[in-house]
Amino acid sequence: MSDVTVRQLAEVVGTPVDRLLEQLQDAGLSKGGADDAVTDDEKMELLEFLRRAHGRNDETPLASRKITLRRKRVSELKVQAGTPGRKTVNVEVRGRRTYIKRSVALQDEVKRSQELEEQAARKAQEVQELERKRMEAEQLKRQEEEDARRKAEEDEARRKAEEDEARRKAEEEEARRKAEEEARAAAEAAAKAAQDKPATEPARSERKTRGKDKDTRYGRDQLHVAQGKAGRRTKKRTVRRSATQVESKHAFEKPTAPVVREVQVPETITVAELANAMAVKAAEVIKAMMTMGEMATINQVIDQDTATLVVEEMGHKAVTQTASDVEKSLAEGLRVEQEQKVASRAPVVTVMGHVDHGKTSLLDHIRRTRVAAGEAGGITQHVGAYHVETPRGVITFLDTPGHAAFTAMRARGARATDIVILVVAADDGVKPQTIEAIQHARAAGVPMVVAVNKIDKPEADPERVRSELSAQDVISEAWGGDTIFVNVSAQTGEGIDELLDALLLQAEVLELRARADGQAEGVVIEATLDKGRGPVATVLVQAGTLRKGDIVVTGSEYGRVRALFDESGESIPEAGPSMPVVVLGLSGTPNAGDEMLATTDERKAKELAQYRQSKSRDVRLANQRPAKLEDVFSQIQDGEMKAVNLLVKTDVQGSFEALRDALEKLSNDEVQVKIIGGGVGGITESDVNLAAASSAILIGFNVRADGAARRLVTEQDVDMRYFSVIYEAIDQVKASISGMLSPEIQERIIGLAEVKEVFRSPKFGYVAGSIVVDGVVRRREPIRVLRDNVVIYEGELESLRRFKDDVEEVRMGTECGIAVRNYNDVRVGDQIEVFERTEVARALS
Repeated sequence: MSDVTVRQLAEVVGTPVDRLLEQLQDAGLSKGGADDAVTDDEKMELLEFLRRAHGRNDETPLASRKITLRRKRVSELKVQAGTPGRKTVNVEVRGRRTYIKRSVALQDEVKRSQELEEQAARKAQEVQELERKRMEAEQLKRQEEEDARRKAEEDEARRKAEEDEARRKAEEEEARRKAEEEARAAAEAAAKAAQDKPATEPARSERKTRGKDKDTRYGRDQLHVAQGKAGRRTKKRTVRRSATQVESKHAFEKPTAPVVREVQVPETITVAELANAMAVKAAEVIKAMMTMGEMATINQVIDQDTATLVVEEMGHKAVTQTASDVEKSLAEGLRVEQEQKVASRAPVVTVMGHVDHGKTSLLDHIRRTRVAAGEAGGITQHVGAYHVETPRGVITFLDTPGHAAFTAMRARGARATDIVILVVAADDGVKPQTIEAIQHARAAGVPMVVAVNKIDKPEADPERVRSELSAQDVISEAWGGDTIFVNVSAQTGEGIDELLDALLLQAEVLELRARADGQAEGVVIEATLDKGRGPVATVLVQAGTLRKGDIVVTGSEYGRVRALFDESGESIPEAGPSMPVVVLGLSGTPNAGDEMLATTDERKAKELAQYRQSKSRDVRLANQRPAKLEDVFSQIQDGEMKAVNLLVKTDVQGSFEALRDALEKLSNDEVQVKIIGGGVGGITESDVNLAAASSAILIGFNVRADGAARRLVTEQDVDMRYFSVIYEAIDQVKASISGMLSPEIQERIIGLAEVKEVFRSPKFGYVAGSIVVDGVVRRREPIRVLRDNVVIYEGELESLRRFKDDVEEVRMGTECGIAVRNYNDVRVGDQIEVFERTEVARALS
């Protein structure tokens, strides 16, 4: 068989080209495209790989290794026909299941065990090697410390010897000076006595003898001997001092290589702190950053990547810190040792699905209250947490919004849940938000239970829902899959009991357990700012028990729990695992999704919260990149871009995040949407002043302005809008942006004339005698001159004549004279194309 291409081989074997390329890649045969050649040897390698992949080798026949069983079921489906009545359609469901021989499975298991043992052996060897390197490093470090200590002792002994020698020299010099003074005083006293009292010869002789004794005792001989001794000692000391000076001279050597330091680089750091870490002046760091194109001051906060580049540029080694050691130590200090006594807990179930598919109505029927009636626009704007006690057990429900703008809120709900209820309307089928909910559930790794709602409607078609969900790899158990489907009706209550049974059955399979006593841990579901009660947070307790008076820290906020309320607003003393509870007493509104931890040390909790606040501020400042030299032109261009400034205030934190993200996504190349501020709570005077100073539009989502703020809005003439449904706010801002877009210029060719002859006119210069071959030629419209279908000139007409008369237009099939303004190079055979320009208003898609 000769060589063939990948495409030809795919046609022969009956498989897609992309699938064949993936199989070749898995077999170790790298092919770049469908036109690459495949040799006979490569075909055999691919065949052997496919045999091994499907459990077949040369030694064991395929029939002895595995067996495949096929099953076929036929059911009837009634559909609405065009004529009165229903039409019956037979639906055939085919299934297939493959069983592998036990010996083969055992061989695979043995092979995996051997691989695990080899990995463990390699891991142990790596640990031994790391331990050996650590011991060598410690031994080298001890040797260096011993050498340094020995050198210090030698230096100290040398210094003491020099001090003793200097002290001895000073004492000898002082003794010599005192002896000379005593001899001089004795000589002067003897001379004075000889002059005052004459004496006889014997007396004189006696005095002379006594004087000689004095000379012998205090004379120069004794002093000379002392000087000689002193001289010898001085010489000896001089030699010793010279040796010391020589030794001191060679004790320090100038380093011949630069000192390379390991610099710890946190997530954010100022220029001054970075300079101190490298033991250099801050001016040198600023100079190095300027050479790299970054302009910063000594107190400028820079991010980790920039600091790492600066450290490496200055010749040092940067050691990045992935997490703050200070925050870790503070967080660990809040945790106490807990006895790991776990018990079963209630499942946390999240209700997801498309907007208006009946999620809240279904939950409303379960907990016997009216929630959907109180929602603006009939849709859920927040994440609600409800603790429901059913005859079959306790279940905690999280109701997430279904609108597309609340994708982030649905994602937080999926991360905090154990089971997901995917609500799909039987009369509407799978929608975009349904697919997003499936993706969030899969990303969180939680099982799904599909509730096919609204089956009480005449147009309901549950089989259609199963078929559309199977395209998303969500296959019903009735079709051979692993997902539970339950037909329910939120209006009549049909199927509700079966749905609860399915949830509790799934919870038993998961074996949900948690610690019920001790320090409480949880996650913030939602947070809002109440005018009368202050910051209010909805917390889902995941472990331990939360009680009144506990000190809690969540994100960058902390506080003492002043009160606990359940979902119905009733005060409760404590909340256990899987229990949603409303908490009062925090210092501010935390972000939805922040972890909550209860502790007994208020000082440490406050210290951790303040540290996180400063860290968040540093990260925010670091993200404000310093100015770059090459950004000058881009900044000039940005000055020409139109901008819409918005200040958004909402009732809860989750709505603020969702509305902010949705509005910022409306920006394009011509108009930029900037959220200059906002937050949770009502509109105040400071918000109005900020909006007036920045020419921003005030948007209030489920909040209102107080009396002082309303008066200031009137005085400052600030544009303030109230909204209660998120897509209304988005549509109105989108309409405003569409009015700021530059209109689109469209061109349409309306006529074409062909030059037959060129004449010279004393008034207009060269005139092209032409015939209109298509459309109409108008005098006021722009034209293009074409030669060999290439545009050589674009301008306008100077004159358009029919015989000797000036005309406004000439239609197809008519001859005319055309003079082109400021262009005289018209030749026979050229074409003159006439077109018109129109402006079309643009709108955001």
